[in-house]
Amino acid sequence: MKAVKKKGAIVADDDLAVYCPDLAEWARTWCYEDRDEPPGQQIVECFKPFLRHLNNSGLTRKTRHKHRDNLWRLGGELIRKLWETPSLRKRPIADWVASTIDDCGGPLLSHYPSEEEQRSFDSTCRKFHSFLKTRQPPPR
Repeated sequence: MKAVKKKGAIVADDDLAVYCPDLAEWARTWCYEDRDEPPGQQIVECFKPFLRHLNNSGLTRKTRHKHRDNLWRLGGELIRKLWETPSLRKRPIADWVASTIDDCGGPLLSHYPSEEEQRSFDSTCRKFHSFLKTRQPPPR
């Protein structure tokens, strides 16, 4: 069993598998065609530290699952954006993922969500953005 040390606690990959049993399939669910899977896998790798953080955060199960599901939606929106703007495929995925979210939230969901769904999604994107800011070294 592979484990990650996190602030004095050990969060095992098995714990992530329980929290996100279908995580290995996320990239495939976002694909329009086979060439979408590699960037999708890279997006999943960008999400994993945040998912581990959420799972170890003390949030209620319902709240953790809401954030997990919204993160899955973010991945789908990112792959859709690759289709709309093919030049994005040339950018480093981690940088591009970070640039799509900010203190206000994330991209507008494309499947006509309710205002409540968009607010929930933006809440997750803000939380993810805050998490990324604390992990990245400050710009020079």
